[in-house]
Amino acid sequence: MPDMAGNARGKFTPTDKYLSQNNRLPESILVQTVTGDYVDEHDELVNPADTDMILVPDPNAVRINPWANEPTAQIIHDCYTRDGDPHPISSRNILKLVLEKYKEKGWKPVIAPEVEFYLVQRNLDPDERLKPPVGRSGRSERTRQSYSIDAANEYENFVELMYDYCEKMNLDVDTLIHESGSAQMEINFLHGDPLDLADQVFTFKRTVREAALRQNIYATFMAKPMADEPGSALHLHQSLVDIETGRNIFVDENGQENDTFRHFIGGMQEYIPGFISFFAPNVNSYRRFTPDIAAPTSLHWGYDNRTTGLRVPDSSPEAKRLENRFPGADCNPYIAIAASLACGYLGIVNKVNPTAPYEGSCAHEPISLPRSQEHALRLLADCPEATEMFGDVFVRAWHAIKRDEYEEFNRVISPWEREYLLLSV
Repeated sequence: MPDMAGNARGKFTPTDKYLSQNNRLPESILVQTVTGDYVDEHDELVNPADTDMILVPDPNAVRINPWANEPTAQIIHDCYTRDGDPHPISSRNILKLVLEKYKEKGWKPVIAPEVEFYLVQRNLDPDERLKPPVGRSGRSERTRQSYSIDAANEYENFVELMYDYCEKMNLDVDTLIHESGSAQMEINFLHGDPLDLADQVFTFKRTVREAALRQNIYATFMAKPMADEPGSALHLHQSLVDIETGRNIFVDENGQENDTFRHFIGGMQEYIPGFISFFAPNVNSYRRFTPDIAAPTSLHWGYDNRTTGLRVPDSSPEAKRLENRFPGADCNPYIAIAASLACGYLGIVNKVNPTAPYEGSCAHEPISLPRSQEHALRLLADCPEATEMFGDVFVRAWHAIKRDEYEEFNRVISPWEREYLLLSV
């Protein structure tokens, strides 16, 4: 099962034992921070007796693990309380909750994620800066090489192993490109069901890390792993279809954009500030929102405009969609997809109108996003719509976890502070 950070928590179980017993995990793992600590409100969010959750396997989320020494399956489970209710802090349940709201309206969301990540040399000392790995040529990258075939081929062994693993795990990965950062890659997924794609991204992260380790390097999904390199994003392409007809409801009978599409965009602009911590969940996430380095810093939208946070790609009417460029690669895919769809849903039901589309580069527009985790959490606290969509217990748990992580980080004095402030202030 995915924890709050989007990492895999679970057990290794022999097959016969797995088939003959009920599967459980302590619910307290849902309120652990990324450092492994429990939040102060632990006893208010989960049973203070640290009781077990009931885990129910999803038969659509069974994949054979290709790197295991013996035939091994990875099975994603849903979490339930002892009373049989979906656990309110489970991120997979949160995505299901949002999808159910769409289903009640007769709509089905369709998404296509794009995931960026870096390959780096093995790093055993956290105080050392990350460096690009040595490629086939015996050299490390030093220049921007967006879309370079030869630059991607420097890591051919990793790329081939990654695709081989993905094929064996039935991950619908499509195109791989070399992004603008040194040894930065982007993989596109084919469009499909949001829950299935969240499962795939969750599994893909584990798969990429394992393929990299087999090449004696690391793969990282940190939002901003290196100071002078662009950040890594999880772009989400979103469209809606009518459940009965299968027709894209973002366009009218003549194939023209309609009010539903405009309100979806308006909802993204209106509600993303309150939901931003779900797209940027870690203290490092906010380093990505930097002007002039390939990340959105304002809430503008535009047609085929990659400088805006919300982009409408060129497409046929049947494929009319909106790309959300705010989520970082470090986000929990279940929560980020749920949050993105929630903002669009609220825009439609509340008939929120968008601004005019932005033309040209908005890189020098005033920054309208939070630049720190603490600011983002204050916006979440003032966003009743988040509780409306996700439930009170989940939002309180998220806020508690992320506040504790911020305070833990804030206790660390950085080398920059010692360098420039120690004897100068």
